[in-house]
Amino acid sequence: MSEQAVSNGPLPVVPYLKGAGTEDPYLEGLKCGACNAIFLGDRATCSKCGARDQLQPTRLENKGKLYTYSIVYRSFPGIDVPNISAIVDLDGGGTIKGNLIGVEADPANLSFDMELDVVYGDALGRKDKDGNSYISYFFKPAV
Repeated sequence: MSEQAVSNGPLPVVPYLKGAGTEDPYLEGLKCGACNAIFLGDRATCSKCGARDQLQPTRLENKGKLYTYSIVYRSFPGIDVPNISAIVDLDGGGTIKGNLIGVEADPANLSFDMELDVVYGDALGRKDKDGNSYISYFFKPAV
């Protein structure tokens, strides 16, 4: 096993999930200093206003509202169905896609703009070739 992977705990499933293996994982976006738009992933230019070299890392909020969703009935082997794939507008800016958990996959249980929390946990038992686990983010109805 790789010493680095073992000493750092679970691995993040995406590069914008920070603090994996700590008590305080979070999502990090890039905020444009010119127009305040927030994006995920590496970039040097703002996709909204075109400003160059104005993007700074920013910690994203762990609360948001359901923008849209899809109930998935067919997926890759090993993925439980049905599941809810959701797009969430985060408080303070940023929009992110992920799985909505803690709700039965029925449209009667879902409403647009329902308040959601971002939660972090094991990535469905997935492991890399060295046996290291992954941490992911999910959405749950706000408490």
